[in-house]
Amino acid sequence: MLRIIAVALCTLVCIIPGASSAREVGDRPNIIYIVADDLGYKELGCYGQKYIKTPNIDRIAAEGMRFTQHYSGQAVCAPSRDALMTGKHMGHAYIRNNGNPKGRISDAKNQLFPGQFPIPDESITLAELLKARGYATAGYGKWGLGYEESSGDPLNQGFDDFGGFLCQVHAHNHYPRFLWKSGKQLPMPGNDRTLNGKEYSQDYFTQWGLEFIEEHKDQPFFLYLPIAIPHLSIQVPEESLAQYKDIIPEEDHKHHGYLKHPYPRAGYAAMISHVDRDVGKIMDLVEQLGLDENTIIMFSSDNGPTYNRLGGSDSEFFESAGEFKGLKGSLYEGGIRVPLLARWPKQIKAQSESHLVSAFWDILPTLTELAGADTPEDIDGISFAPTLLGKRKQVKHEYLYWEFSAYGGQQAVRMGKWKGIRQNMLKRKPLRANAHITELYNLEKDPGETTNLAEKHPKVLQEIESIMVEARVPSKVFPFPGLD
Repeated sequence: MLRIIAVALCTLVCIIPGASSAREVGDRPNIIYIVADDLGYKELGCYGQKYIKTPNIDRIAAEGMRFTQHYSGQAVCAPSRDALMTGKHMGHAYIRNNGNPKGRISDAKNQLFPGQFPIPDESITLAELLKARGYATAGYGKWGLGYEESSGDPLNQGFDDFGGFLCQVHAHNHYPRFLWKSGKQLPMPGNDRTLNGKEYSQDYFTQWGLEFIEEHKDQPFFLYLPIAIPHLSIQVPEESLAQYKDIIPEEDHKHHGYLKHPYPRAGYAAMISHVDRDVGKIMDLVEQLGLDENTIIMFSSDNGPTYNRLGGSDSEFFESAGEFKGLKGSLYEGGIRVPLLARWPKQIKAQSESHLVSAFWDILPTLTELAGADTPEDIDGISFAPTLLGKRKQVKHEYLYWEFSAYGGQQAVRMGKWKGIRQNMLKRKPLRANAHITELYNLEKDPGETTNLAEKHPKVLQEIESIMVEARVPSKVFPFPGLD
């Protein structure tokens, strides 16, 4: 009931900036949004990857727009997905860190998983807004915003159908004993959560997505594909591994965390190329059904790549974060700067590139504008539909804001060319003078965040530190000692 009231109120009071112009360029265009899990900025060919082949994803860039300054919602998965679904940054989002509610048991042998904190019933999600506009909605992959039958269950958050992993712990193995499908457990015969199995979860996400497109080809649809790759464990079918096995050089290392793969670099590359082939299947079907010119396809990642050869991953070898400092879990650029590609034939200019500073919380207002759906007023996102369509002046952010009460405790602000960041905040006493030391970088000249300019630009530093106070409200669920 709360959800019905909230969406109804949104219809009455929400603004729809530019919605009329969006309807002129497409009658409720189909939307396919694909988000990879822990994929680094430079792990796609169109962003400069040398080893991993991604021709189909690269095609989205070649036939559409490539963003160079797009950011994830957070440096880890669950809060990043909350920002995506609700349009709120980490100063206002309900989910600000990974975490499990009390009383939820994790017991993989008995098919029990904690499920993460659920987003509340009153949250208004992108799926709900599109559904209210007449869209069929489905999500296949890793959810991470609520366990089964909770307020955060995707079936209670605007999705007509969901299949995959509700809990991120469940998603740590790509050959699971079961997947969730339409609110029920679907057994995966031949899988026992070891390195190999008979039923590869990624193939189910793709197949369900293809079936959803076929089923709803005659009405507008929103297909959300939060795939679980290349998040660890490193697991991939042998036929995909063959593309890189004995071709990409391996190196001795001390294995820790997740399952051990005999060819970790090749296996990691093969996982991404396996997804790339699936993206090709989706694009081919859209074209075959004659939906190409009225379908927006977007591809991104939920945060930066994995660190410390965890599970055999090797972000250093693949140069996964490119020139950027930091990896997953860090609010330095490497942990939150992510790829974003968008393709919509005859609407988005082919081979175009945007340097617009944007983030996950901008996706909701962008897609609701393009769909002619209502856009809530109480969000942090700004639609970048004008950038995609190249027809109106783009409104820009005054700043982007993150906070993260984990990995030592961090805050970050992107303001124009400037980036302010604080580290190790949980180790400092908040009442001590200069307890929270802010670093300052000019990303225009120093995208790798190598030279701290805090002492040289005190006025800029002061403005950013003011934003760090004003851009947030305390969270009862995810307290941040020293800030709250």
